[in-house]
Amino acid sequence: MHSILIEAVGWIATAVFTMSFLFTDVVRMRAVQICGALLWMGYGLLIGSVPVVVANVLVFVVACWTTANYVAAGSPKPKVS
Repeated sequence: MHSILIEAVGWIATAVFTMSFLFTDVVRMRAVQICGALLWMGYGLLIGSVPVVVANVLVFVVACWTTANYVAAGSPKPKVS
């Protein structure tokens, strides 16, 4: 893949993950973080970086787990203050 496209994936992942911190709704924030982590995993695979892939697999798993717990509990969506 062309290096400019690979770099674009990295920049898009950065933008998506950074935007996740602008949400006050935790579930939405986690959903955006999940998307960002998937983009970062793709970027890590494209550049052959195991640490980038592993770090974002961990972010992905934790974000999915905490979101599932919020939904399963049926509790009101917590807000980030």
